[in-house]
Amino acid sequence: MSDNSAQQRKEVVQRGLWFEEYEVGTAYLHRPGRTMTEADNVLFTTLTMNTQALHLDAAWSAEQPGFGGERLMNSMHTLSTLVGLSVAQLTQGTIVANLGFSEVNFPKPVLHGDTLYAETICTDKRESKSRPGEGIVTLEHIGRNQHGDIVAKAVRKTLVRKRPTGEGSA
Repeated sequence: MSDNSAQQRKEVVQRGLWFEEYEVGTAYLHRPGRTMTEADNVLFTTLTMNTQALHLDAAWSAEQPGFGGERLMNSMHTLSTLVGLSVAQLTQGTIVANLGFSEVNFPKPVLHGDTLYAETICTDKRESKSRPGEGIVTLEHIGRNQHGDIVAKAVRKTLVRKRPTGEGSA
């Protein structure tokens, strides 16, 4: 490639949304989904020192009522994956910090082999009063399994950078 053609090449770097690009009420669908495996469950559960038998002990779980005798995916893994599925589209390189999570719930269990799909709704945004160049965005994350059942929800407040001066619109 000649120097001239390299100068004419347009480059696009994958990033999340600047504060100004978030639209309240918009649902952002994150794809692909993530199939949850037994290996994920055991690794996450043991790395986080969670000794709950519902995640680790197949024989014990088989004797318990309620979930068909299957081990459940660790709900903290489900939450982490739910948020992780949104990163490339929403916050990659544009987030300053997570400010907090609220209203976290898991209405249905996630089992080995289930695929988690994520969507995020921007429910609020405002400019930061104390940090010029940044804004606070409230996101509602919703996780659905392969059948469309809601398996996880969480509300997250994030501190997001505003578009840098001179940065063109998307």
